[in-house]
Amino acid sequence: MLSAKWPKLAPYVFISPFFIVFLVFGAFPIAFSGAVSLIDWSGVKMGEFIGFRNYINLIQDPDFVRAVLNTVYLLLLSGPLTIGGGLVLAVLLNSQLLRFKGLFRTIFYLPMAVSLVVSALAFTMLLNKPFGLVNDLIIRQIFNQEPIDFLTNPTLAIPTLTLLIIWRYIGNDLVIMLAGLQSIPSDLYEASRIDGASPFQTFIHITLPLMVPFILFDAILTTVNTFNLFAEPYILFGTEGGANQAGLTTGLLVFRVSFKYFKFGYGAAMAYLLGVVIFALSLLQLRVGQKD
Repeated sequence: MLSAKWPKLAPYVFISPFFIVFLVFGAFPIAFSGAVSLIDWSGVKMGEFIGFRNYINLIQDPDFVRAVLNTVYLLLLSGPLTIGGGLVLAVLLNSQLLRFKGLFRTIFYLPMAVSLVVSALAFTMLLNKPFGLVNDLIIRQIFNQEPIDFLTNPTLAIPTLTLLIIWRYIGNDLVIMLAGLQSIPSDLYEASRIDGASPFQTFIHITLPLMVPFILFDAILTTVNTFNLFAEPYILFGTEGGANQAGLTTGLLVFRVSFKYFKFGYGAAMAYLLGVVIFALSLLQLRVGQKD
């Protein structure tokens, strides 16, 4: 009986591991966190059902508003630099005139292989006041200026975090852009050279329009990663986000609320609301990309 039905059941059996893993580690945690967001739960014993009170309190929470504004500022500052820088580097590394392409690609991608904690600690030591390498060697000895509070000055918190993000993640953007450039037919470039187009005109009228889907994909990926950023601001500024919470990001706030103050219901509501924000921003980027 089973042997007769096996040919029909076999495909479902072979694909079942994926669905089992997804249900256990994907669908169930999502559904459970959604239920937790509707209760007041400290993680020890089940609290009372409070409905959407966590979501209402979130909108009125100044820390949450500050974290969202800081994260959007970080996204607007670091996103164009990493995506645009990755595109420029990809165009240069894709040139037929450049030698040792593999070496340069490895160098730019190497920071992605470094641990997040190690990267953040290295930047902390480099930018520390007054004995960090940047302050001691460059600011004080070369420019003969007073050391700069990179890590404690609220105005410099997001720019400092941006420097770390660019150094670490521009190699990932470079790989995405290289994949896009190598998918463009070479015949288009040959035709443009025959027509007398300059390299800049070729980039504007051929490369850039055909790279829009890859730029859009990279922008959405950057948006998701920025709102989930945790390790870098945690090492640089601590759980409070530095002075005046200038370095407080949404990922850092979710961790602080959930695992420092043990407000798991509030943290789950925050994660769900941030998911809505990320979805809305990604949808906006898709709409803008489709219009172009």
